Amino acid sequence: MARTGFLYLNQGLAHDAGPHHPESPERLEAIARAFERARLNPPLISPQPATHQDLARVHSEEHIALIEQTCKTGAVYPDPDTGMGAGSWDAALHAAGGVIAACRAVLKGEFDNAFCAVRPPGHHAERERAMGFCLFNNVAMAARWLQREAGVDKVAILDWDVHHGNGTQQAFYEDAQVYVAGIHQHPLYPGTGDPAERGAGQSNLNIRMPWGAGPREWLAAIESRILPELTRFAPDFLLISCGFDAHRLDPLAAQELESDTFAQMTRSVRAVAGGRIVSVLEGGYHLAALGESAALHFQALQE
Repeated sequence: MARTGFLYLNQGLAHDAGPHHPESPERLEAIARAFERARLNPPLISPQPATHQDLARVHSEEHIALIEQTCKTGAVYPDPDTGMGAGSWDAALHAAGGVIAACRAVLKGEFDNAFCAVRPPGHHAERERAMGFCLFNNVAMAARWLQREAGVDKVAILDWDVHHGNGTQQAFYEDAQVYVAGIHQHPLYPGTGDPAERGAGQSNLNIRMPWGAGPREWLAAIESRILPELTRFAPDFLLISCGFDAHRLDPLAAQELESDTFAQMTRSVRAVAGGRIVSVLEGGYHLAALGESAALHFQALQE
């Protein structure tokens, strides 16, 4: 059995995106309840806040300053979907820093892999703007930390959130040492992720799923398209942008995955990068489906 660490971001409960917003603190609480029901009591990873340097490896100084000012003054951010409040700045710093802490723990051999239940999510955040519920790009900052601070040669990012990770693609499109592979529903927000966009060294892969696609199509995409590419690339570390919003019950998309599909996808990629994997929560907005899917994903990492 693998030693799987768990980062549960209590600071994330203080991030308030606004009343009736689907990206709510209850998402983390649903995961905690599902872990308790499944009798999972994993070893915990302590989050540390990201430094300014961590943020600046991916985001501009202007963006960092605007997010801090917006959170601390109660101003309204230009993207109406991406709300933030007084607790959001600390939550965002600890989300990014927590994912980096998980990567550090895996590299040090404290864990074989890890799952990070953090919010706000990150994969839509671009260098110059927050969007799609995301303030800073947690996975992108972790990848840059792995490259620049930990000396990891090649990093792969697998994004199976139902929405295309436009911010992550933007961050690494010209970097052939980071392979970004994503599966997403199309058409759907944010409307990006054309399969013709292959990036430097053919290191970007977008797979579009039509409305109503189910486990067979998603698992086939992993097995027949993504795994051969990752095998060719031979990464030293794998980050997963782990959205659970392709679930059939999710209100923001139209896919037909079951909770166990996420466990099956996890098993498919578990050996990538020698098993050095850090999985990071992105979307998932049906609370019961989110909790059950996250628990099964975690158990698959443990196998």
